This record gives sequence, C-alpha cells and structure tokens, in this order.
Amino acid sequence: MTRRGGGTDVDTKFSRVLTEKYVEFSSEPFNMRYSAHGESPSVMAEKFRSSEQMLELSEDEANSPEHLDSQVQKAQDQLLQLKRQQEQIEKQKRELEELSRRQEELEHGRAEMADKLTRSLVVLEREGYNAQSRLEQIRAARESFGQHLELIEAIDPKSWNPSDLHKELSRALSTVDEARTVYNEQRSRLQAAGGHEGDASLPDVGTDAYESSDGRSFVQWFQIGVALTLPLIIFGAVALALFVWMASK
Repeated sequence: MTRRGGGTDVDTKFSRVLTEKYVEFSSEPFNMRYSAHGESPSVMAEKFRSSEQMLELSEDEANSPEHLDSQVQKAQDQLLQLKRQQEQIEKQKRELEELSRRQEELEHGRAEMADKLTRSLVVLEREGYNAQSRLEQIRAARESFGQHLELIEAIDPKSWNPSDLHKELSRALSTVDEARTVYNEQRSRLQAAGGHEGDASLPDVGTDAYESSDGRSFVQWFQIGVALTLPLIIFGAVALALFVWMASK
C-alpha cells in the first residue's frame, strides 16, 4: 500500500535522489555488465524507476475488488482448464485400456483359432484319406454288383431246354450263390471302412436271399423245376416198367 502522511513527498524525493546517486556511482559497473545488450546506464536507471512505480501500483491494485475478481476468474479458468485436461487424460486412459483389451482379445483369438484349425486339418486329412479309400471300395462294389446283376437278370427259366433243366437250374443257382457271396463280402468291407449310423446302409441278406429280380423265391423256382421235370420222370418210370416187363418174358 502507498504510505500516507506528511513525510510521503519527502521520502519519495529522498528515494529518487538515492537512486540517482546510486546510478551515477555505479555507472561503470552497469556499463560493463550490460554492454553486451547495448544499453546505457541512464536507460537502466529509467527502467529501475519504472519497475519501482509498477510495484507501487501493484500494491494498490492488489487490494482492489476488480483485481480480486480478476484473480478469482483467473483461478476459475485455470480450474476449468485443469478439469478439461483431466477429462482428456481420462479419455486417453480409457482408449489405451480399450486398445490393450482388444490386443489381448486378438492374441487369445489368434492362438485359439490357430490351434483349432491345425487340429482340424489333421482330422480332415485323415477323414479325406478314409473317404478316398471308402470311395474306391464303393466304386469296386458298384462295378462288381453291376456285373452280377447282369448275370442274374440274364437267367430266364422259360428259355431253358427241358432236357437240360437240371443243368440250367444248377448253373442258375450257382450264379445266385456267387452273387450273394460277393455281395456279403463287399458289404462287410464297406461297413468296416467307416460306415456311420444314419448313413444309407446296404440291406442284409435275410429270408429273401433266394428271391430273384422278379420277386420269386427259391421254393417257387423249385416247384417250377419239379413241374417241368415231372413229365420226364413219369415218362422215364413208364419206360423203365415196360423194359422190365419185356425183359421178364
């Protein structure tokens, strides 16, 4: 604060005189110290007096309401700026945490999928080999079944010569038995090659094993054969009886 009273002017003049004397007394050191800046001692003295006046004004303004309000507003602005900086820092922190979390998620997912894909490739390679082997067996079975089906469908009892009935019947039965044997062998191989439940499986040979392609069973064919050979049997029996009768005379 500015001092009040009768001695104020005297003290001020006394201070100025001391300042001028001090500047004159120390002009040479000032000249040496600030020669690099190109400033004369008189200029430095003027700056010193200006600084002293500013200090006196600062003391007066420090207690004024306007100055206090300005300081409060400045403090509030600084607090607001600090708050914004804090929010910005917290935002950056959250972004870094999210980035770190996503990086961990990437590493975990990458390791998980690499392991699963590697094991799946091994399984698929094995399944592919088994499937290729099964496909080859299926092709062989189809070719064999096709050949035997042609042989069975070629059996036509109506075209047989009655005199060769036994021979034709034996040949036909042999063809059917051979087809059945091949069928059972191929069926067992296909099942052993990796047939799964739910897949279309080949039918088993059961009570209808002796049925032909037209739905007739072995018993029916036997009856047909007996019916065809019965006249020959009767004729032979009659001929034999006549031969014995003639021989006995």
